[in-house]
Amino acid sequence: MTPTPDDKRASGNPATQAKIAQTVKQQREQKRQEKLAEYQKQLAKRRRSKIVWWAVGGVAAVTVIGVVVASIVFAPAPPPTFEANGSTGREIEGVETFENETTHVEGEVDYAQSPPAGGPHNAYWLNCAVYSEPQVNENAVHSLEHGAIWVTYDAAAVNGEELDALKAQLPSSYVILSPYEGLDSPIVLSGWNSQLKLDSADDPRIAEFFTEYWRSQNVPEPGALCSGAVDGPGKQ
Repeated sequence: MTPTPDDKRASGNPATQAKIAQTVKQQREQKRQEKLAEYQKQLAKRRRSKIVWWAVGGVAAVTVIGVVVASIVFAPAPPPTFEANGSTGREIEGVETFENETTHVEGEVDYAQSPPAGGPHNAYWLNCAVYSEPQVNENAVHSLEHGAIWVTYDAAAVNGEELDALKAQLPSSYVILSPYEGLDSPIVLSGWNSQLKLDSADDPRIAEFFTEYWRSQNVPEPGALCSGAVDGPGKQ
């Protein structure tokens, strides 16, 4: 009987069979090691990716925190606040007081004070705001009647940082800021029937004047609006 190929493999030389078995075992072990190496490679890649994302996330978080902190630290200070109807009648050094009538007129008025601190005025008030140009007296005086403070300044003497310092002391409403021609002092604060002349924006009497006269209950029309009427030139 002629032996088949399977019989030949089964009945071959034992040494040869051992070598074949050893080769198969080595091949399996090599594949196992290759798979293990690939797994470790992928695992290391994932770890590196996590580290990168953690680093990116950390940097982003630090950046966001830095932006928030910077926005708080470097944000401009909020405008000061004063109490409406808070006039007490106290005296402030340098403040002049007057007795002006309140009537509506047409055309120009020859005011007793310069800038005016009350008197006849136009039927339309000047909207309270910051203006870069001089304003019409007759409209601004009507705003004083409503409790606004008109802050006028000599543009040749008050500008740049000095003007910024002045603006920083003003409330957000019921105030008009504008240059004024022919002033006899760098800064003049005018309320209805009250006025204070100043040499610089760092004078502490600015806050005192606003505390006493801003939205005073003693003006002819306390609580009336200071918006919704006339916008003057150069409104900012």
